Amino acid sequence: MKLTLTRDNGDTSTMRTLDINLQMEAMKHETKAQPVSNLRTSIRYASPGYRLEEAKKLTKVIPAATFRKTVNGIQMTGYNGIIQIEVNHLANHMEVNRVKQEAAELSQTFAAFMGSGGHSVKIWIRFTRPDESLPQKREEAEIFQAHAYRKAVSLYQPVLSYPIELKNPTLEQFCRQTYDPELYYNPESTVFYMRQPLEMPSETTYKEAVQAETSPFKRLIPGYDSFDTLSALFEAALNNAYQSLSELSPRVHARSDEDLKPLLVQVAKNCFQAGIPEEETIRWATAHFYTRKKEFLIRQTVQNVYTCEKGFGKKSPLSAEQVLEFRTEEFMQRRYEFRYNTMTTVTEFRERNAFCFYFRPLSTRVRNSIAMNARQEGLNLWDRDIIRYLDSDRVPIFNPIEDFLFGLDIRWDGRDRIRELATRVPCDNPHWPNLFYRWFLNMVAHWRQTDRKYANCTVPLLVGPQAYRKSTFCRSLLPPELQSYYTDRIDFSNKRDAELSLNRFALINMDEFDQNGVSQQAFLKHIIQKPVINIRRPHGTATMEMRRYASFIGTSNHKDLLTDTSGSRRYIVISLTGPIDCSPIDYEQLYAQAMHDLHKGERYWFDTEDEKVMTMNNQEFQVMPIAEQLFHEYFRAAEEEEEYEQLLAIEILEQLQRDSKIHVSICSIVQFGRILQKNKIPSVHTKRGNFYKVVRIKPGKE
Repeated sequence: MKLTLTRDNGDTSTMRTLDINLQMEAMKHETKAQPVSNLRTSIRYASPGYRLEEAKKLTKVIPAATFRKTVNGIQMTGYNGIIQIEVNHLANHMEVNRVKQEAAELSQTFAAFMGSGGHSVKIWIRFTRPDESLPQKREEAEIFQAHAYRKAVSLYQPVLSYPIELKNPTLEQFCRQTYDPELYYNPESTVFYMRQPLEMPSETTYKEAVQAETSPFKRLIPGYDSFDTLSALFEAALNNAYQSLSELSPRVHARSDEDLKPLLVQVAKNCFQAGIPEEETIRWATAHFYTRKKEFLIRQTVQNVYTCEKGFGKKSPLSAEQVLEFRTEEFMQRRYEFRYNTMTTVTEFRERNAFCFYFRPLSTRVRNSIAMNARQEGLNLWDRDIIRYLDSDRVPIFNPIEDFLFGLDIRWDGRDRIRELATRVPCDNPHWPNLFYRWFLNMVAHWRQTDRKYANCTVPLLVGPQAYRKSTFCRSLLPPELQSYYTDRIDFSNKRDAELSLNRFALINMDEFDQNGVSQQAFLKHIIQKPVINIRRPHGTATMEMRRYASFIGTSNHKDLLTDTSGSRRYIVISLTGPIDCSPIDYEQLYAQAMHDLHKGERYWFDTEDEKVMTMNNQEFQVMPIAEQLFHEYFRAAEEEEEYEQLLAIEILEQLQRDSKIHVSICSIVQFGRILQKNKIPSVHTKRGNFYKVVRIKPGKE
């Protein structure tokens, strides 16, 4: 059995496979440079949550499957059926050894070892099908891995003294190279048998038991650490003392012992009833009222009050409203994770301590469940309380595009992946890779809001027969993290929804572009070049200016699709010569290149030369109206020093209808003048209008 090792070497990365027995032996020893020991030493002095560079340099160990690097990304070559569960945030080596020992006592444990940071334990368990086979296709392996992970957690959690930290069980799940001379390894461990599941499991099939809070201060005000809890309780006790002795308030500023003595006694009583330890009351009172010289007087007063009073911790100095707010916030943060999605303008959630790895939109059903869960815990929350919390600044703001782009923790390797992606679209246009590169940079630049005056108003149009995977290619331009912000359904007849889509989606595919009629061209042009959205949301009271994210791309099965008489410089039309290659894409490197090039100042807009190239290439896709076809049949532009006729546009059109006996609708008369101007027919402006200089090709019929 083999596993995969990957290593980041600055701008490049390497990948190799290694026999699992050799890997286990390697983790028992450390190289002369001692990278793992140095990392553990650095962790002792690092701030909480700080990401050490030493950790990134360690090799990644992927136990679930073997992979290889290909031109189009990473490909799975084999599946091992190894599940990795993690117990993290352990305090010391004693707790680490305890977890390892508990795992080793189970015959199903394949391996258990200390993590690279020295405060975690990684446990490996093997799974197979009942016939001892394993999935060979990646899709089947992903489903098998997800179900096996849930089963492993449900079986191991009751045995372990510390909670398992739930991780999304992908095939690429890894741990860093570690050093543990006392690691547990049992190649003859019992294998779990599990039938091949048919679909991904539900996200909420298992919930981890939430351990009771042991800190007395967090029990006083859940969700706060001891310092903040004591501060809040003492200030509340002091405030109650001021209110009960309001007649002393004006005299407190004198700072005399006689004035403050009754207040100190009342504060000590309130602190006793609130359950604040005596020494903490003395410390906070000293900081509040006296200098260190009079600490003895404070200590004696507080000790006397604590000796005489009864009912320690029976009465909180906080008001009922304060207690409810504190407990509500603690309940929400303990049971759920919330975020406000600025693109969908919807609050999303996922449940903590459960197999919920993805955020989902809040619904009425979810809000009702939250209220019922709170009331089961004795928290008197009503629907309006839940809604008030979810619609407040207690819920952090989340922008999915910025989260993806600025979360790319990878350097571009220097390979031009954007133009390589363009070459997957087979065509005869030599300018296509450069034009697609410019459009892709333009899309990412406007996601970053680099330019607020202009929008990404250029649209690639892929033209080809069915089964050429045009729509699949368009969808694959977005990474999995942003697939929710792709759509191929937009109704231009509903102008309100179409404008809201500019804020809601990152990429809009105008599928079957030729279905957009001539009557929709004006609004289509308007919405493509609209930089911001000014609109009033449903049930809103004011017009809002919303940020535009959307870029456009389109597909069509027919070549005659450009109907705008004013020109086609906004479109990059490509005629496919074969099916598109939709093999996997290395999204991290693809978007890392875009971010790198934009940071270096690469041009992302289309200049005049680019527009000339697009206009020239688009001529074969331009729809020629019937009136224009008739004009070229019966007339041509007059040349210099040639006899010609001077006719109005309507006179030319009427003559065409008489000569051809073809009726041209009245709406074409409005457009006919633009058609003549587009064909550069010389004209003379008079009081009656523009007279065009034309020569008849065929003689008119009288």
